[in-house]
Amino acid sequence: MREDLKYTLMVAGMVVAWSVYYAVSKIVVGLTGSALLAGFLLRTAAFVFLTIQLLLDKSFARLFHQGKAVLILLIIGVFGFLLDLFANLGYANGSLSTGTALLKTDVLMVNLATVILYHKKLYLSDWIGTLIMLVGVLLVLGVEFGGMEFHPTDLFFLLSAVCVSANAFIIKTAQEKYHEDADMISYYNNFVVLLLFGTSAGLTGAIRNFDLNAMSPSFWWLVTLGGLAQTGIYFFYYRNLKHFEVWLVKLYLLLMPVLSCFIGVFFLNEELTVKKMLGILIVLAGAAVILQRGRINHANRR
Repeated sequence: MREDLKYTLMVAGMVVAWSVYYAVSKIVVGLTGSALLAGFLLRTAAFVFLTIQLLLDKSFARLFHQGKAVLILLIIGVFGFLLDLFANLGYANGSLSTGTALLKTDVLMVNLATVILYHKKLYLSDWIGTLIMLVGVLLVLGVEFGGMEFHPTDLFFLLSAVCVSANAFIIKTAQEKYHEDADMISYYNNFVVLLLFGTSAGLTGAIRNFDLNAMSPSFWWLVTLGGLAQTGIYFFYYRNLKHFEVWLVKLYLLLMPVLSCFIGVFFLNEELTVKKMLGILIVLAGAAVILQRGRINHANRR
């Protein structure tokens, strides 16, 4: 019972951290006018928090003794950067609704990889629950199915979804094969992404054109909150990946847009429409199907 409660809180922490980061990131991108600069600032803040965490745990020295695992840790960071880069390239030239829908295909990709590549069994109820949750999430996110248009640049969204899916399995491999803990993976991931965001922002002139003096104290508090939320994502997400199957963690993350919706209503003056309410109910219905998978399929086997 205590173990179940622990991982229920771990999943809840993951969803909350990701929802807060999503909301803060959206605001910071708007204030800076650059997704690359916003990514650099938020990852810098996370870098500070992650460094403090390792120093307090007296684990900082272990960063320099990773041996053969360094390569896979660097790969995780590169994929972490690419998933953001491809999504931003897609949004720069594509449709918001189409992009949002295509990015969520990572859930289906992970399900397929789980069955085909890892030979794990998923029941029919798992697929039904996944599709129900996916439809609900798209409603919550306000995707206009009738107005969706497809462009060649929409392939960037699919590439982002591929990177998200692949990275989850690479992280799982780092944990199981190389016995890397969440904190080492987090630090290397964030450091690589920070360097790549910083380099990209520098080359595009985003850093040079950024006026530090024009930013109010509240802006820097937002950046700090975003960095803390990113640190929370690393802490909870990687630990959940170690405990649960990848496909199940991805399904839990479909609850994130629901919480983000309420954050938007209470803090960003967004409207809670009937369509979003319906989407929330559908997401919860799909989650209920997944959570009852043991009972459903046990009953079917009898």
